Amino acid sequence: MERVIVLNDRQKQILDLLNLTGEIHLKSLSEQFPEFSVMTLRRDLSYLEGKGYLVRTHGGAVSRDKFKREGEEDAYSMRSKENKEAKAVIAHKAVPFVEKGRAVYLDAGSTIMQLVTLLNDDGYTIITSAVNTALELVKRPHISVFIPGGIVNANTLSCSGPSSLDVLSQVNIDLAFMSASGFSIDRGFTVSNMNECALKRTVIQKANKVFLLMDTGKFNKDLAFTFAGLEDIDYLISEDQAKLTKGETEKIFLEKKVILI
Repeated sequence: MERVIVLNDRQKQILDLLNLTGEIHLKSLSEQFPEFSVMTLRRDLSYLEGKGYLVRTHGGAVSRDKFKREGEEDAYSMRSKENKEAKAVIAHKAVPFVEKGRAVYLDAGSTIMQLVTLLNDDGYTIITSAVNTALELVKRPHISVFIPGGIVNANTLSCSGPSSLDVLSQVNIDLAFMSASGFSIDRGFTVSNMNECALKRTVIQKANKVFLLMDTGKFNKDLAFTFAGLEDIDYLISEDQAKLTKGETEKIFLEKKVILI
């Protein structure tokens, strides 16, 4: 039996706008729907992304049809092109903290993938939920790679779900290098997928040290599911500390004892 996707009138109008332009921004949506909050509109975009209509970007969304018209490029590839310079800076900062001889978890995401490309073929023990990370690292004979398995998310190339949580419950993790789709002081670190949220929470609970890698373009951006607060991480690695610590936020980072790199 074919599954019926239910959209409300506002979501249908958002799709109509998206089909006309191929790309929409939260700012223009707020002007189009002044009676609804930005948070409500963000939830609409997250819902539509989950249903396969669009791919979220910083400050808006792009139609999947637009990707196809431009050469069948997948959602992950499009995201990986955003803020590439910032992600490269973050990856170089993170490399010295990936210790050999430790059980290291590498999360999914294009920033983490940048880090993967910098690792030497040496005695690393890597646990990862990311299909692309596993495929890259198994090419290197001196790196041991373990992937918990689960349901593959086409947007992130991450495996998650109940089966992956069962496997991770039996794994010891020394160092976890995590990614986020959004962050705000009030909501913490967020993603748009419930299964990935649960997986990230489990990893953070298991890890002795947690490194969160995030470019500043994701700052003050909230998605549907919170997987961690500042109190749950040890290090936050970004390309520009100054952008993260404007005003009172620097005090909050210090109070939570988060080390900025």
